[in-house]
Amino acid sequence: MYIVTLLCDPAKPCLDPALVDSLRNAWGGGEASWLAPDIAAEFPLEREPDNLWEVWKDLQSMGVDLVLQEAANRRKKMLLADMDSTMIQQECIDELAEEAGVGPRVKEITARAMNGELDFDGALTERVALLKDLPETVITQVLDTRITLMPGGPQLLATMKADGAYTALVSGGFTAFTARIAAELGFDENRANTLLVADGKLTGKPGLPILGREAKVAALEQITARLGISEAEVIAVGDGANDLGMLLRAGSGVALHAKPSVAAQCEIRINHGDLTALLYIQGYSRDQFKG
Repeated sequence: MYIVTLLCDPAKPCLDPALVDSLRNAWGGGEASWLAPDIAAEFPLEREPDNLWEVWKDLQSMGVDLVLQEAANRRKKMLLADMDSTMIQQECIDELAEEAGVGPRVKEITARAMNGELDFDGALTERVALLKDLPETVITQVLDTRITLMPGGPQLLATMKADGAYTALVSGGFTAFTARIAAELGFDENRANTLLVADGKLTGKPGLPILGREAKVAALEQITARLGISEAEVIAVGDGANDLGMLLRAGSGVALHAKPSVAAQCEIRINHGDLTALLYIQGYSRDQFKG
């Protein structure tokens, strides 16, 4: 048995009941349940439709995300989340680069690295080198003035934690940022790279070893083993090429507003919804949200 979830951007409710009923009838699905009026609905289905991705593409043009999952074990015991452009709306290193006056160059490297065009370790080393001699105090300044949470993040964390889930923030970014974001959102732990500092200034070098794609997979393996749960009981979310390892290993790997080359490899693609989409696809209704 499968569950089909249809959802849209909660800030722009546009999910038409007639659309839900039309798709349910076309696919021979069971009765639809509304998780949030005009925002999210779901219905059961006995088999995977042959035209799933054709319908998905049509719905994308209407501002609607479509997710098909097996009905069993949808509600997960662990959240494994990327930070940059996932739990927050920015790329921290790009914001630091703006303060250092090298924004365009660093943004170009970031975009290529996240799309899988560049080696992550090399791209990070090159970008950090461009930040050499930036005052360490700029990190706090960027956090205070440039970083904003992704919509739906507080509800996602509060709801899953209230249901007993463990939450981990794993980033190819930096601990100076993950520590604060993790504390603000309530993550149980966070892992990231370090920016080396000497005499109150960035040295232009990251701490070694660099945490990239494999480090995120390692976090998945280590934390699930420690908790005594399976990788199938994890929902992971990210947007870049360095997230693919964990997205493809987790029970539910969500490509959230992801780079096209990343989304193409994932079964769950959220391009219109916010982070509450991760609750809807687990079967939570809006009146069950916390936070």
